[in-house]
Parts: sequence; C-alpha cells; structure tokens
Amino acid sequence: MRSQRARYLVVLIISLQHVTSADAQSSLGFSDQAPMDGRFVKLESRWMIPYRERIPGTEIEFEMIPIPGGSFLMGSPDDEPGRRGDEGPQVRIDVAPMWVGKFEVTQQEYAEYQRLYTVFKEVERDDYESLDRDRADVVTAPTEVYEPAFVHEFGADPLYPATTMTQYAAQQYTKWLSAVTSRQYRLPTEAEWEYACRGHSKTRFSWGNADTDANEHAHYLANCKDNKFARGGQKKANAFGLHDMVGNAAEWTVSPYTIDGYKALQTILPLSATEAVQWPTHSTSGVVRGGSIDSELDDLRSAARLEAKDDDWKSGDADFPRSPWWYTDFPSNTVGFRVFRSLNPLPRDSISRFWNGTAIEVKVDVLTRLKNGRGAVGIVEGNQRHQRKEE
Repeated sequence: MRSQRARYLVVLIISLQHVTSADAQSSLGFSDQAPMDGRFVKLESRWMIPYRERIPGTEIEFEMIPIPGGSFLMGSPDDEPGRRGDEGPQVRIDVAPMWVGKFEVTQQEYAEYQRLYTVFKEVERDDYESLDRDRADVVTAPTEVYEPAFVHEFGADPLYPATTMTQYAAQQYTKWLSAVTSRQYRLPTEAEWEYACRGHSKTRFSWGNADTDANEHAHYLANCKDNKFARGGQKKANAFGLHDMVGNAAEWTVSPYTIDGYKALQTILPLSATEAVQWPTHSTSGVVRGGSIDSELDDLRSAARLEAKDDDWKSGDADFPRSPWWYTDFPSNTVGFRVFRSLNPLPRDSISRFWNGTAIEVKVDVLTRLKNGRGAVGIVEGNQRHQRKEE
C-alpha cells in the first residue's frame, strides 16, 4: 500500500468551521469556581486558569498560562540604555486577557505539523490555482527540512525549541493546531508579545534593570557555553509565569518590521493589542522578539526588536521561488515561536490574517511551489479525527 513508505499513516479529517466560535472554546482553561492557588485571572462570572492541551492522536502536551488584561506603553523610552531607533515612539496599548504558551513550541510539537506533508502527498491535489488557501479549512504543509545539520545546529532534542521556520510556516502551524484542537491558537502581535514579556514591568528587562540578573532569567550568548538550546523551564519564569520569553530561541510575531517603529500607530488611538499591526499587502520583513542563545545582553530588553530579513535568511536557497516554509541562513536557526490564545476568539476575517498572512508575494510563492510539487496542501473538513495506523 502507498503508506508503507511512512512509519505510520496519519489520517486527518478535521474542521475549522467552529474554531471561531466562543462555544468551541468554552471549557478548557476556565473554572466556575475560584481556584485555591496557582495562576488565574478573575472574570465577571468565572476564572481563567492554566491548562494542558494534548495534540490529538499523540501523547504530546503543551501548557498555556492565563494572563490578565491591562494597559502598557509599548516600546522603550528615549533614555533607556541600549535603545535603538526602531523601538519608539512609545504607544499606549490596551491588552485583553489571553493565554500564552508557558514554553516555546518544541521540536516534537512542530514535527506533528510537518507530518502533514506525507499525509497530503497521499491524496495529492492538482487544482492548486482554484484552491483558496485563505479558507479556514485549507492548510499548507512544509517540505522536508533542507539541511538538517543547519536546522539542528543548536541541538536536536525533541524538547528543544523548534526553529528555522518562516513567519508564514509558523502561522500555518497555529492554523493546523487550531484545527486539531478546536481552539483558536495563533502568533501574537508585537504588542501582545511585549506585554506578555514585560509582566507589568516598566524596566529595561522583564526582571528589572540589573544586568547581573540576566543569568538567572535567560539562556543567551554570555552563558551558552555548550552552544545548545535548553529545554523549557531551565531559567526563572517572568512575572506572568512564562519561561524563555527572552533568550533560548527568539520568537516570531505576526507584525511586519517598520524602520520608523510605531510612528504610524500613533494615529490609531486608542489601540488594542490585536489591532496594533500594520498588515502588509506586499512582502516585507517580519519582526522577531526576545533574543536567542546568540544574542547580546541588550537584545534581551523587553522592547528590543529584530528584523527578519527574508532575502538574507534565504540566501542559501538555490530554488526559485525560494521556500515559503524554511530559511537556510543564520540567524534563522535561532528563531522559533510560542502560541497565544485570546480570551474571546477573533472573528473569521481577523483570524484569517493571523493564520494566512496578507502579503501577495508570499501567496504567489506558495502557489508556485505547490504547482512544482515542493510542499503540500490539503482541505481539512468534517468532524475532528486524528488517527494513526501502525505499519
């Protein structure tokens, strides 16, 4: 049978139609009774609580932490040591309660998404041009890793952060994860990421202003003696209970890079964190936050930004068009992501931008690659089911 080439056959028949519904998200992460201890967020009639989500059909779990809403100044003040010109002007942002991944997405979690390539190839499609990948029931799957040695240069432990994927690939991962769990997961905006990192702090770093405390909170260049990533939880959590918001792997946001910082956002006040995105119509550099094991101390500041230079990060890709799913050049193999979940699911038109992006060039590149057999796409429909048949 065709699936004998695979270790096992994965069958996905899943639905995204109800992922934008509040009813579909009404239980996990909530409590009708006041928790006795631990982290929680009080709502009008119930409480947001931490929870574990298992990827269906696997034993793999990830943890989500509730974070209270609030208001904060995004960016850094003019007098902050190490400040760069793209970190201002500061803008006040209103943030709604949300859940945030306690750790960065791991290699074993991302590998489940990568398996879609084999699944979709089993039922190869030839109507790529007529298939609208912005639809909620369509997910693209990345090709196999180009250079495993490069991707895993900083370690291949299943519990190390997954890295080297493009912003688009990270977005498609969250779309897939939303499908198989029936909960609306996504990447954060820059504003949401910085709010989660700061943990209500107004200081240079999330832990304060002291350089000497960095070793307790971050796995970064100065203390990365073995040149490897760390498993989540090896350093102290921030005030919200999140680990490795700075250091270890840097993290994707959905926001495009803007050399003039947040100047344009000053004209859209008051501004909510999910609206604080200047969605591009054409391909542009994305924004990575948090610093990594290759970062200097200043890159661990809560307001520090890194421009993801798409062309430079794909300069080693000899194909045309270059892969919309993988990077080939440093520092992309130090960049990963974590998942966020809003208290109230975003409406369909909004979540589509988070899952699929808005850049025309990326969509054209995806279509071209699919037509050439590099990558895969599938329609996911019906009731959720994630089964495995051992070979």
